[in-house]
Amino acid sequence: MQKTLLTALLATGVSAAALAQKPATPAKTYSAAGRQVQVYATVSGTPQRLADAGKLTFQAQAQPLETQPTVFVDPTHTFQTMLGIGGALTDAAAETFAKLPKAQQQEFLQAYYSPTSGIGYTLARTSIHSTDFSSGSYTYVADGDKTLKSFSVKHDEQYRIPFIKQAQAAAGGKLTMYVSPWSPPAWMKDNKSMLQGGKLLPEFRQSWADYYVKFIQTYEKLGIPIWGLTVQNEPMAKQKWESCLFTAEDERDFVKGYLGPTLKKAGMSDKKLIGWDHNRDLMFQRAATLFDDPEASKYYWGIGFHWYETWTGSSMQFENLRRVHETYPDKNLVFTEGCVENFKFEGINDWKLGERYGNSMINDFNAGTVAWTDWNVLLDETGGPNHVGNFCYAPIIGDTRSGQLLYTNAYYYIGHFSKFIRPGARRIATASSRDVLQTTAFLNTDGKVAVVVMNSTDKEQPFQLWLKGQAAQTTSAPHSIMTLVVN
Repeated sequence: MQKTLLTALLATGVSAAALAQKPATPAKTYSAAGRQVQVYATVSGTPQRLADAGKLTFQAQAQPLETQPTVFVDPTHTFQTMLGIGGALTDAAAETFAKLPKAQQQEFLQAYYSPTSGIGYTLARTSIHSTDFSSGSYTYVADGDKTLKSFSVKHDEQYRIPFIKQAQAAAGGKLTMYVSPWSPPAWMKDNKSMLQGGKLLPEFRQSWADYYVKFIQTYEKLGIPIWGLTVQNEPMAKQKWESCLFTAEDERDFVKGYLGPTLKKAGMSDKKLIGWDHNRDLMFQRAATLFDDPEASKYYWGIGFHWYETWTGSSMQFENLRRVHETYPDKNLVFTEGCVENFKFEGINDWKLGERYGNSMINDFNAGTVAWTDWNVLLDETGGPNHVGNFCYAPIIGDTRSGQLLYTNAYYYIGHFSKFIRPGARRIATASSRDVLQTTAFLNTDGKVAVVVMNSTDKEQPFQLWLKGQAAQTTSAPHSIMTLVVN
């Protein structure tokens, strides 16, 4: 899609007030009478991509009938506060970005980070040294340097750090950033490899805890503020790429004995520490082990999760999120990674890409999630670079052969949330009378209500948006997502 069309589709004008971090104040009373609803839609089989789909008006209506499909919204009942929505700034994304022409680089930055001409990302994740989405394995220290005197992020200065800084600038100078390790250096592990799992050797627990602090300090000195960190990416997965195994007890003991106290000693108690950082399937057991121990729990701000439990043939296990949230309501839920695996270039127009995102985001938010992070923001025409061939999809593909940006529908599906549900927004009560219509809703700091409605079926579904005795009539097209903004 050319930049002019992208800008035309996305120039919907989010106000400065909507960018505020201060949580929205819940209304004690609310009336939709006299309010207009601006609709934006992305629809399969049409050119509509985050497109202006017109305005709706409310009419008084008391009790809806069972025969009237309805999405109910109640802004007087509020839940969690939105921290942000965004994606990971990986080596692969940075290297692909560097290969694009300058015009496409600027288009990319605006497409993701501008709240007016793009989808307004406010959240980012990056790695502590290499992942599979790097061109090769690397660390920041010399082998055997237990005191970390050789620590240097020179590797990142070629692609990743300049890329992050440009993303920060495009986001208005502020991007909430957290960091994650995939593996300690090989010499700190029992298998002497950064790949294939292995475990951190006990004698290097302190050195590894110091490593996180060194990384955060170094990035912050280079002008990249770090908001938080996860303990270990996918700690129960032995992968052919960078990986390290931590049982729940391993993680608990590492945090309470080493990482937590080390962060505190370094004056980093304000950094938000996130546990687990793996799939929903085992997250309740992990949460119980981490949070039932008072000495460990005091260091944790929340728990992160991915969506890859589907590798077993399972659907996404949203009930596990609800169990964690209801059992540990003082801990925050953060979606830390998700992408569609097994990249094929001919699959970039598959509508199911976006619907996977929409299904996850609606259900994750309704379960109490406060922040949502996609995986790579950009990959090339191979679904990489990836040094072990684990090629995946990204919402935007940078075709380095032609220099063009290719937008999958996942980009627009994410945008239906990130553009209209801003940091500080409070989730509000919403319910649908038809399972065809999946929905979530938020009250923004500027008083606007954003209601997302997704239809992943082949069926057109007329419905009414109903708020406190006022109803607005509309229709959800087959395989569509819409955001209805009540002004």
